[in-house]
Amino acid sequence: MSDQPPPYAPLPLVSSLPLDPNSTPSPNPTLVLPNLAFPNKRKRTGFRRKVLSGSPAAPALSPSAPSQPPPPASAADDIIVINREPTAEAVTALTAGFPADSLTDEEIEAGVVSDVGGIEQVNYILIRNHLLCRWRETYNSWLAKEHFATLIPPHCEHLLNAAYSFLVSHSYVNFGVAPAIKERIPKEPTRPTTVVILGAGLAGLAAARQLVAFGFKVIVLEGRKRCGGRVYTKKMEGGGHSAAGDLGGSVLTGTFGNPLGIVAKQLGLPMHKIRDKCPLYRPDGSPVDPEVDKKVEITFNKLLDKSSNLRTSMGEVAADVSLGAALETLRQADGGISTQEEKNLFNWHLANLEYANAGLLSRLSLAFWDQDDPYDMGGDHCFLPGGNGRLVHALAENVPIVYERTVHTVRYGGDGVQVVVNGGQVYEGDMALCTVPLGVLKNGGIKFVPELPQRKLDSIKRLGFGLLNKVAMLFPHVFWSTDLDTFGHLVEDPRRRGEFFLFYSYATVAGGPLLMALVAGEAAHNFETTPPTDAVSSVLQILRGIYEPQGIEVPDPLQSVCTRWGTDSFSLGSYSHVAVGASGDDYDILAESVGDGRLFFAGEATTRRYPATMHGAFISGLREAANITLHANARVAKTKVDKSSSTNMQACATILTDLFRQPDLEFGSFSVIFGGKASDPKSPAILKVEFGGQRKKNATEGAKTEQNHSNKLLFQQLQSHFNQQQQLYVYTLLSRQQAMELREVRGGDDIRLHYLCEKMGVKLVGRKGLGPGADAVIASIKAERNRSRAKPGPSKLKKSLKPNVTAS
Repeated sequence: MSDQPPPYAPLPLVSSLPLDPNSTPSPNPTLVLPNLAFPNKRKRTGFRRKVLSGSPAAPALSPSAPSQPPPPASAADDIIVINREPTAEAVTALTAGFPADSLTDEEIEAGVVSDVGGIEQVNYILIRNHLLCRWRETYNSWLAKEHFATLIPPHCEHLLNAAYSFLVSHSYVNFGVAPAIKERIPKEPTRPTTVVILGAGLAGLAAARQLVAFGFKVIVLEGRKRCGGRVYTKKMEGGGHSAAGDLGGSVLTGTFGNPLGIVAKQLGLPMHKIRDKCPLYRPDGSPVDPEVDKKVEITFNKLLDKSSNLRTSMGEVAADVSLGAALETLRQADGGISTQEEKNLFNWHLANLEYANAGLLSRLSLAFWDQDDPYDMGGDHCFLPGGNGRLVHALAENVPIVYERTVHTVRYGGDGVQVVVNGGQVYEGDMALCTVPLGVLKNGGIKFVPELPQRKLDSIKRLGFGLLNKVAMLFPHVFWSTDLDTFGHLVEDPRRRGEFFLFYSYATVAGGPLLMALVAGEAAHNFETTPPTDAVSSVLQILRGIYEPQGIEVPDPLQSVCTRWGTDSFSLGSYSHVAVGASGDDYDILAESVGDGRLFFAGEATTRRYPATMHGAFISGLREAANITLHANARVAKTKVDKSSSTNMQACATILTDLFRQPDLEFGSFSVIFGGKASDPKSPAILKVEFGGQRKKNATEGAKTEQNHSNKLLFQQLQSHFNQQQQLYVYTLLSRQQAMELREVRGGDDIRLHYLCEKMGVKLVGRKGLGPGADAVIASIKAERNRSRAKPGPSKLKKSLKPNVTAS
């Protein structure tokens, strides 16, 4: 699993409430969250550089609260005040994966409110955020709904019931291994439903624990002799020393919102913050010059920013281009990397990027390689003393696991499922959950009968599954500095840039003098066939080149272990990434259930928000426990579940089409609809750009406009690409002020497109790419227009925007 953290992006603007409980709540709250930037760590420990300007799912401005109805006439129209810190609770909701001021697709599908975009939604969100915050504070206790009854006005009791039911059923609260949680687990199944789970990794264990707590009969089939999957803590011993080394997933990332951080706290386990200091050493072992180091790091980050701008300019064409090709082209054009040492440093950063994504840069999608960046859990990135196996063993306690059962066939249909393992033994159940790694699915290691839908097979093929390997070495004593957790090493040959490029010091957390050397990129694949003795000799040569000139003797290790995740038949790789031709949608498709709610899927490769992470696997297991429960309940009630999030998406798409029939602003091929107050320049707006159809022309622009910007050829190619596809609409969220600024740009649509993408740093996406945050804006605009139509006389909205309807 990946050690990469979520991004360190400032939190978006969100609506909040007056902090004084004695004040009168405004029907349209405008308080915003502070600009809380999470610690900007030096990108040296597999923590990939986060590109903010062109992230495909990160608009420059998040939607503010939906427009509210006219001034309240009754208590039911009031915005409730629960405590003095709604802003802090909104931050907690953000780190837990919720939009702070809108509903998720799952909440909308669950029908938590009757009026999406109204006062009821605002109050629901306040209650939901409060419950989440209290759970984070009282994680060792069962969060009981009754404790909040006195805080919530009687007219909002149904919202408390809805929020509590949703959070419990979807395992956002009351999960884990605390005694108060475990004592609630029934001793015997309370449901007649049996669920067979394939795999005892974090996803399988998370799902199994929750399903058992929900009363299901569960059986987990695991091919290995141990649980944990790609999370594996190896106890190493020798010469009177012992240490626990994480050979797979090793870093808990973003501990503010990371649910595995909650589990660690429930176990009373301390977490060691990984320190920022990470010195680099030349191929001969001498320290890298700090000034050269700083120069190359700045250049590398600038090139990543430029690659982000490039993909923004290219639009959907970028999906067919690799990040590696873009970076190499930009590096050659930049000319800032010239000396051999600078080239070595630049290649080290490339290796670090390949480590973070477990994929070759030549195979990473330029358009979507960092599509998960907006979903920040915040907080430090930590090692767990004693290894992550402590979490695995706690989660596996009392879970019915049958080891050494390699699944080769899964049959599913209307009557249930049959899972056939090695030796021909058959396990039957009502439903099955497949949590095997993407590498196994890619290899066709499991036969599904009937075959999986073609769209799922296509996603399995498109998504990338890369490789990271490690050499763990237990030494007689610590000869390296104990004031750092990482250090790096450069190589001359760019093809070997990922070979032992980074070292993890586990001396402070493993219980003994343990050092870990990492192998990424192309070197990780070559490493699979390298004899272990040769690998260890190479690592020792590097270490001695660094420390012996300092007068420090490097002893032989007492024990060494080399991983081979690529040839491990139960994983066939390390973790997923978005390859060229793939997108974040493929994670969603892989997560879809098949067989009318009989066969489900979980694992890090099924979550577009948290792929390639341990917590992503864990969360996906909790997610599918909720989905399985939903389908089981529906089956008992003999109703059909329409769980596809596309239902809400299609509804919003229809509304969006209707709204743009009467845009608030039009110029050229651009049209805009506004939300919020006309007097607020930061209120949200949705911009639509039309490609391929009959190009609109402003009277002042004439039939042709000469293009002189730097990306003239690129935009011509882009237009040609869209013309081939006839007509295409792309969108983005931005502020009213940005929309008005764009309207004033002269020179035609191409100049405006250049200004939008390169000057404003805005990413244009398809309708689906706008995400659930835009749905709240769409709903609020629709509600405001409906209210305006219902009022006698001219529409206030149209009156306020009348001067802006036609571009000058």
